[in-house]
Amino acid sequence: MPKPIVAVVGRPNVGKSTLVNRLAEKRDAIVHESRGVTRDRSYHTTDWNGREFVLIDTGGIESLKSKDTFAPRIREQALAACDEADVIVFVVDGTVGVTDEDEEVARVVRKSDKPVFLCVNKLDNPEKDLETWGYYSLGVGEPRGISAAHGHGTGDLLDDIVAALPEPVDEAEDPDDDALPVSIIGRPNVGKSSLVNRLSGKKRAIVSDVAGTTRDAIDTVVVWKDHKIRLVDTAGMRKKTQVHEDVEYYSLVRGLEAMDRAEVALLVVDCSVGLTEQDQKLAGMAIDRGCALVIVLNKWDLVEDAQQREDIQNSLDKRMTFATWAPAITTSALTGRAIDRVFATTIKASEAHRSQIKTSQLNDFLTGLRESGHTVSSGKRRLRLQYATQTGTKPPVFTFWCNAPDLVDDNFERYLENRLRESFDLVGTPIRLKFRRKDDKA
Repeated sequence: MPKPIVAVVGRPNVGKSTLVNRLAEKRDAIVHESRGVTRDRSYHTTDWNGREFVLIDTGGIESLKSKDTFAPRIREQALAACDEADVIVFVVDGTVGVTDEDEEVARVVRKSDKPVFLCVNKLDNPEKDLETWGYYSLGVGEPRGISAAHGHGTGDLLDDIVAALPEPVDEAEDPDDDALPVSIIGRPNVGKSSLVNRLSGKKRAIVSDVAGTTRDAIDTVVVWKDHKIRLVDTAGMRKKTQVHEDVEYYSLVRGLEAMDRAEVALLVVDCSVGLTEQDQKLAGMAIDRGCALVIVLNKWDLVEDAQQREDIQNSLDKRMTFATWAPAITTSALTGRAIDRVFATTIKASEAHRSQIKTSQLNDFLTGLRESGHTVSSGKRRLRLQYATQTGTKPPVFTFWCNAPDLVDDNFERYLENRLRESFDLVGTPIRLKFRRKDDKA
């Protein structure tokens, strides 16, 4: 049975993300004193007294008259969170009283038939800050004073939330636990969120032409031809020298964390620009973290002529010499072009990433390698590879026992990797090579 869901809603800057972090006992949600830091809805699993549930952190709901570019989309995401939630936590700022925006949120919440907990936040001194009666005017039940920053009242809140959750049908494992984790990475404004929405068939993430719209990493589970895939849409990553805001710094950290828990990274590239140095660095980060890699050349619908296509291919050849094994797909998140190919290539890369090659096959490979006569030597010393086996997966790790590991240089490693890729289906995955002396036990 899926875990029950608790949505945390309210106007901007009332402490929703701070409360989510307090309730989840983590620092997953980005917290900043700036207004409107949270834009998409983000999911955080937690438990209280043995009962697991999911907290949804939402963007601040603003007045319909707001001039903020993102306000309508943030509102749409918050409404979606209310729709899928089993319980709603409505947060207001206890230091300023009821505002017009609070009343706007209350109108949204009152339309729901879900249990609602009205939390008057920022009452940091429980002995003095007990004046919550004014919030009865919102018409959503009894207000309770809390301090998300200091934890006052949050234990009682969790007790009441758990009591209001629907009864579990069974304690079976999360059916999505076996989903293939896929991290979607790329520079800001290359179409990552549009790609997530196209792949999932839902408006899961806010899409805008303003760089840096996505700030949290977001998980979405989709099913394609019986394959479960967990998509993680990460905030656009910029060069460190361009990360001026604390918010963007933390988004960069979340993006790197998303790579750490992914098996496959989809590097989204803007075709109208071609591969850049930053794309190259992001690919390197993903490979260093052991991810399989698929390059998604997005916005192909904007490519108008053969010269542009040639320029894109040239930028790919120039920037990706260290990962020629990574497949590249031309697609358009806007039109849906080649979306099935993105799925198919991702699955193929994951299969290579998880593959296990038999020791007998590797030693047959070594026999052919010896017959070619290619090796390295120094003076009278000559490298001889005697035995090979695969010692790891995700990514594949191959260990070669030999007489002189110190003779192995970069050129020979590249040669050996190329021969392995010619002999076995390793498209889309990095591989690791290790060399040990023949009398080593490990």
